[in-house]
Amino acid sequence: MAVPGAAALPLLLLLSGTAAGCGYESCPPTRPDMLNVHLVPHTHDDVGWLKTVDQYYYGVRNQEQHAGVQYILDSVVAQLAAEPSRRFVYAEVAFLARWWQQQGEPTRRLVRRLVQEGRLEFVGGGWCMSDEAASHYGGLVEQQALGRALLRRLFGPCGTPRVAWQIDPFGHAREAAAAFAQMGYDGLFLGRVDHQDKWRRLQRRELEMVWRGSDSLEPPRADIFTGILPNMYNPPPGLCWDQLCSDPPVVDGDGPERNVDEVVTSFLQAAAAQARQYRTNHILMTMGSDFHYENAHLWFKNLDKLIAHTNARQANGSRVHALYSTPSCYLRELHRANLTWPLKTDDFFPYSDGPHQFWTGYFSSRPALKGYERLSSGFLQVCNQLEALAGPSARAGPYGPGDSSVLREAVAVAQHHDAVAGTERQHVANDYARQLAKGWDSCQVLVANALSLLGDTKDPLVFCNGLNVSVCPLSEATPQFTVILYNPLARAVSWPLRLPVSGASYAVSDPQGRPVASQVLPVSPVTRRLRGGAGGAPGELLFQAWAPPVGFSAFGVRQLRPGGGPDPPGGQQGQQGHQDTPGGHQDTPRGQQDSEELQIENEHLRVLADPGSGLLREIHNLRHGLSLPVSQSFYWYNASTGDGQSPQASGAYIFRPNASAPFPVSERAATRLVKTAVVQELHQIFSPWCSQVLRLRPGQPYLELEWTVGPLPVGDGLGKEVVSRFRTPLRTAGRFYTDSNGRQVLERRRDHRPTWNLSQSEPVAGNYYPVNTRIFIRDQKVQLTVLTDRSQGGSSVLDGSLELMVHRRLLRDDGRGLGEALDEPGVAGRGLAVRGRHLVLLDPAATAAEGHRPLAQEMATPPQVVLAAGAGPRLRQWSGLRRALPPNVHLLSLEPRGAGALLLRLEHLYGLGESRNRSTPVSVDLTTLFSSFNITSLEELALGGDVPLQGVSRLLWRTPSGTPKPRPEPRPDPRRVRLEPMEIRTFLASLRH
Repeated sequence: MAVPGAAALPLLLLLSGTAAGCGYESCPPTRPDMLNVHLVPHTHDDVGWLKTVDQYYYGVRNQEQHAGVQYILDSVVAQLAAEPSRRFVYAEVAFLARWWQQQGEPTRRLVRRLVQEGRLEFVGGGWCMSDEAASHYGGLVEQQALGRALLRRLFGPCGTPRVAWQIDPFGHAREAAAAFAQMGYDGLFLGRVDHQDKWRRLQRRELEMVWRGSDSLEPPRADIFTGILPNMYNPPPGLCWDQLCSDPPVVDGDGPERNVDEVVTSFLQAAAAQARQYRTNHILMTMGSDFHYENAHLWFKNLDKLIAHTNARQANGSRVHALYSTPSCYLRELHRANLTWPLKTDDFFPYSDGPHQFWTGYFSSRPALKGYERLSSGFLQVCNQLEALAGPSARAGPYGPGDSSVLREAVAVAQHHDAVAGTERQHVANDYARQLAKGWDSCQVLVANALSLLGDTKDPLVFCNGLNVSVCPLSEATPQFTVILYNPLARAVSWPLRLPVSGASYAVSDPQGRPVASQVLPVSPVTRRLRGGAGGAPGELLFQAWAPPVGFSAFGVRQLRPGGGPDPPGGQQGQQGHQDTPGGHQDTPRGQQDSEELQIENEHLRVLADPGSGLLREIHNLRHGLSLPVSQSFYWYNASTGDGQSPQASGAYIFRPNASAPFPVSERAATRLVKTAVVQELHQIFSPWCSQVLRLRPGQPYLELEWTVGPLPVGDGLGKEVVSRFRTPLRTAGRFYTDSNGRQVLERRRDHRPTWNLSQSEPVAGNYYPVNTRIFIRDQKVQLTVLTDRSQGGSSVLDGSLELMVHRRLLRDDGRGLGEALDEPGVAGRGLAVRGRHLVLLDPAATAAEGHRPLAQEMATPPQVVLAAGAGPRLRQWSGLRRALPPNVHLLSLEPRGAGALLLRLEHLYGLGESRNRSTPVSVDLTTLFSSFNITSLEELALGGDVPLQGVSRLLWRTPSGTPKPRPEPRPDPRRVRLEPMEIRTFLASLRH
């Protein structure tokens, strides 16, 4: 029911007896001598799932799912205004923002009043309810900050959520819990945890706990009270009164349909059963579910009756008190109980809702979208930085109006637990990609404006969005152009460039005009097939570029010899800096036995492949004198469609292979060896749909594996889940290590959970964990690490092994509501082909973190390549910093915050005890750090960037080891900003240019 703006004012006159303020001050009275049942009306509004964001908001395509969020908000506001005792909580700010823009001022005043009185409360407060497995911590923080900033802007302090509300994600990450704590939340409520874990906690009354989100941060900085809801986020059975429900309404008349006594009795029984599982005389019941309250009158009228008739029984001796409440008011009562709460230090992965039902497939579902989200998050940081460094002119420069907000909102939407998770329908995935592409368009204008201003150029700047498949019209058609490499990291980077070209020979010059070694190689057959008709360049120009911290370098490229295509490696010696040194070029067809060693090498690594099979065989770290037999190949698990043990099939959510041993894609790979001065490569073709390039460049301390997988063949009727598996002789005793949202590292043990005795039903799927940026195995001396360019599922299902799932194509739905198989059509409906990168590092175990931490940041926030026709910028090299930050400090955020101010986040990259040399506190002088302005003062904010840190006062909770007290936060000194291991500090910085 819509709320006309003019009709809202008379309702305000009816409000009386409301609470004095928002937050804890607005909480309704409870009865200390009774069981208090906190009824929490709420709706869970997915920001895309079975329908797109637009379809959900407007309520179209209701034949697929009846849901219209605009009507939910209309109806809820009207019903809250009609009765002062009612409460409601709302989470998804992306929808609220859209609805707010369409309201008149009378409705806005009404909503502000409801928020100020604590009757409409925001929980979570992010732009969406973020996924916690596939979200990188940078994206998670950004989307929470975006939502919280809007709430504070619209509603002031009363709009700031006190409770994190992660009721639907399919597992929960430790780093996410730490982030919520550092944003100032008092508590976190979860809907889904593993069924075995929940049963054990239920028996011990440990469904509520303190979750310690970090081993490095001093408690209670990363501690957060965490509650597991009893019914996921639904009402108790029989007590659902939405138009989407089938339960009968409460009938309290005297006629034959009267059922109020039975309903109240059922409610009291449910309350008593729930109370036995929790530890205080307060319990919480969620009264709502997916897209409920489109007709809020139904819910509230029946809840009014339930509360009135339940409390009327107190006159006959009932000891139950029902009330409208909110999660924060419930949390306050738990705090008042002053109990000692259990302490949790691990995470809630993997999630299973029954035997054979592990939700570990979505760690890898929709790998192309996962890769696009990661690239988009990195490009957003480039966009933010250049807007901050170039100033307001970047928004309205020579390329037209540029805007970072479009990409910011698209990346925030992509963090949703049915977006980057890959658990949405295909047309919804397409729409997420469309939103990201629209954001790229507007941000690319801003970036071009900023680079033209900072570099002083009027030459047109061009972005090549198809470089991963060797497509770039400018470099293919232009004999002379400039390559601008912008580096968003606060340290200098060296970055390999690979540009499609039509000529056979080029000269490349650096920013000082000096020659740069380069090589033109033929475009590989795999890449030609992948790009289809999108490009036609016969060759690729390779050279190593570099850029200063938070800055750019410009490289000149000039064609020397046109036509005829590139020479094979070992061709003509170049001139004017062009360097084609003689090298080998051999093809080894599959199955041919060749006695010559397949080997690539640089000053850091020597990598050997077996000449018979063409597969990786051994890696040598030349700097540290380490060698390790390492075999790597691709395998596929046959996706289960159900069996005698369980009807559960593999699908978008669930990973369930029909056997523990996967099938090799091929026992052998056809190989081609390429050796030049700028790169050494071993090309492997395992099958028509699976290939890989092993690559080393000078100065590169890691082995790059560029894999291309798909379209996966399903003509045999078998769904396939493809993994890249590494085998070593390392004695790992069932242990391996994965990251948490790209930051902390957690130890995993095969067939083991730290907090309960696991009954394992799926030896493969039950040991899969989210891998956001890295996975590794090690013994006392050696560590083998694999870094990923997107989130994937990974495991070590055999000692000495690790594997990452790179692609999935399935033919059955897994019964979790999606209603379609994960069968992405790709180009022309033939199936999806995906290309990605793994970086493999072999290091001494004691110092391995020093290498993989910076590389993981480089992959998450890579340099941006921009081309200019002609000579390009007059200023050939520029840095926004006067000096690089220390190697253990990362510039996480740099974005404008109005005239003369910036939002700045600095992060300590290493955990406590992780690195002998870098896990130490470090101080940074910000006053002289930036080259184009000076920071004159700092205000420290909580991690969300919306509230002053000194104003954050969180509830403290007692654990078996005591009640940690927060340390006082002194006013920050911009000359000495100190960072402890794993600490992120957020500042509002005042500037002087």
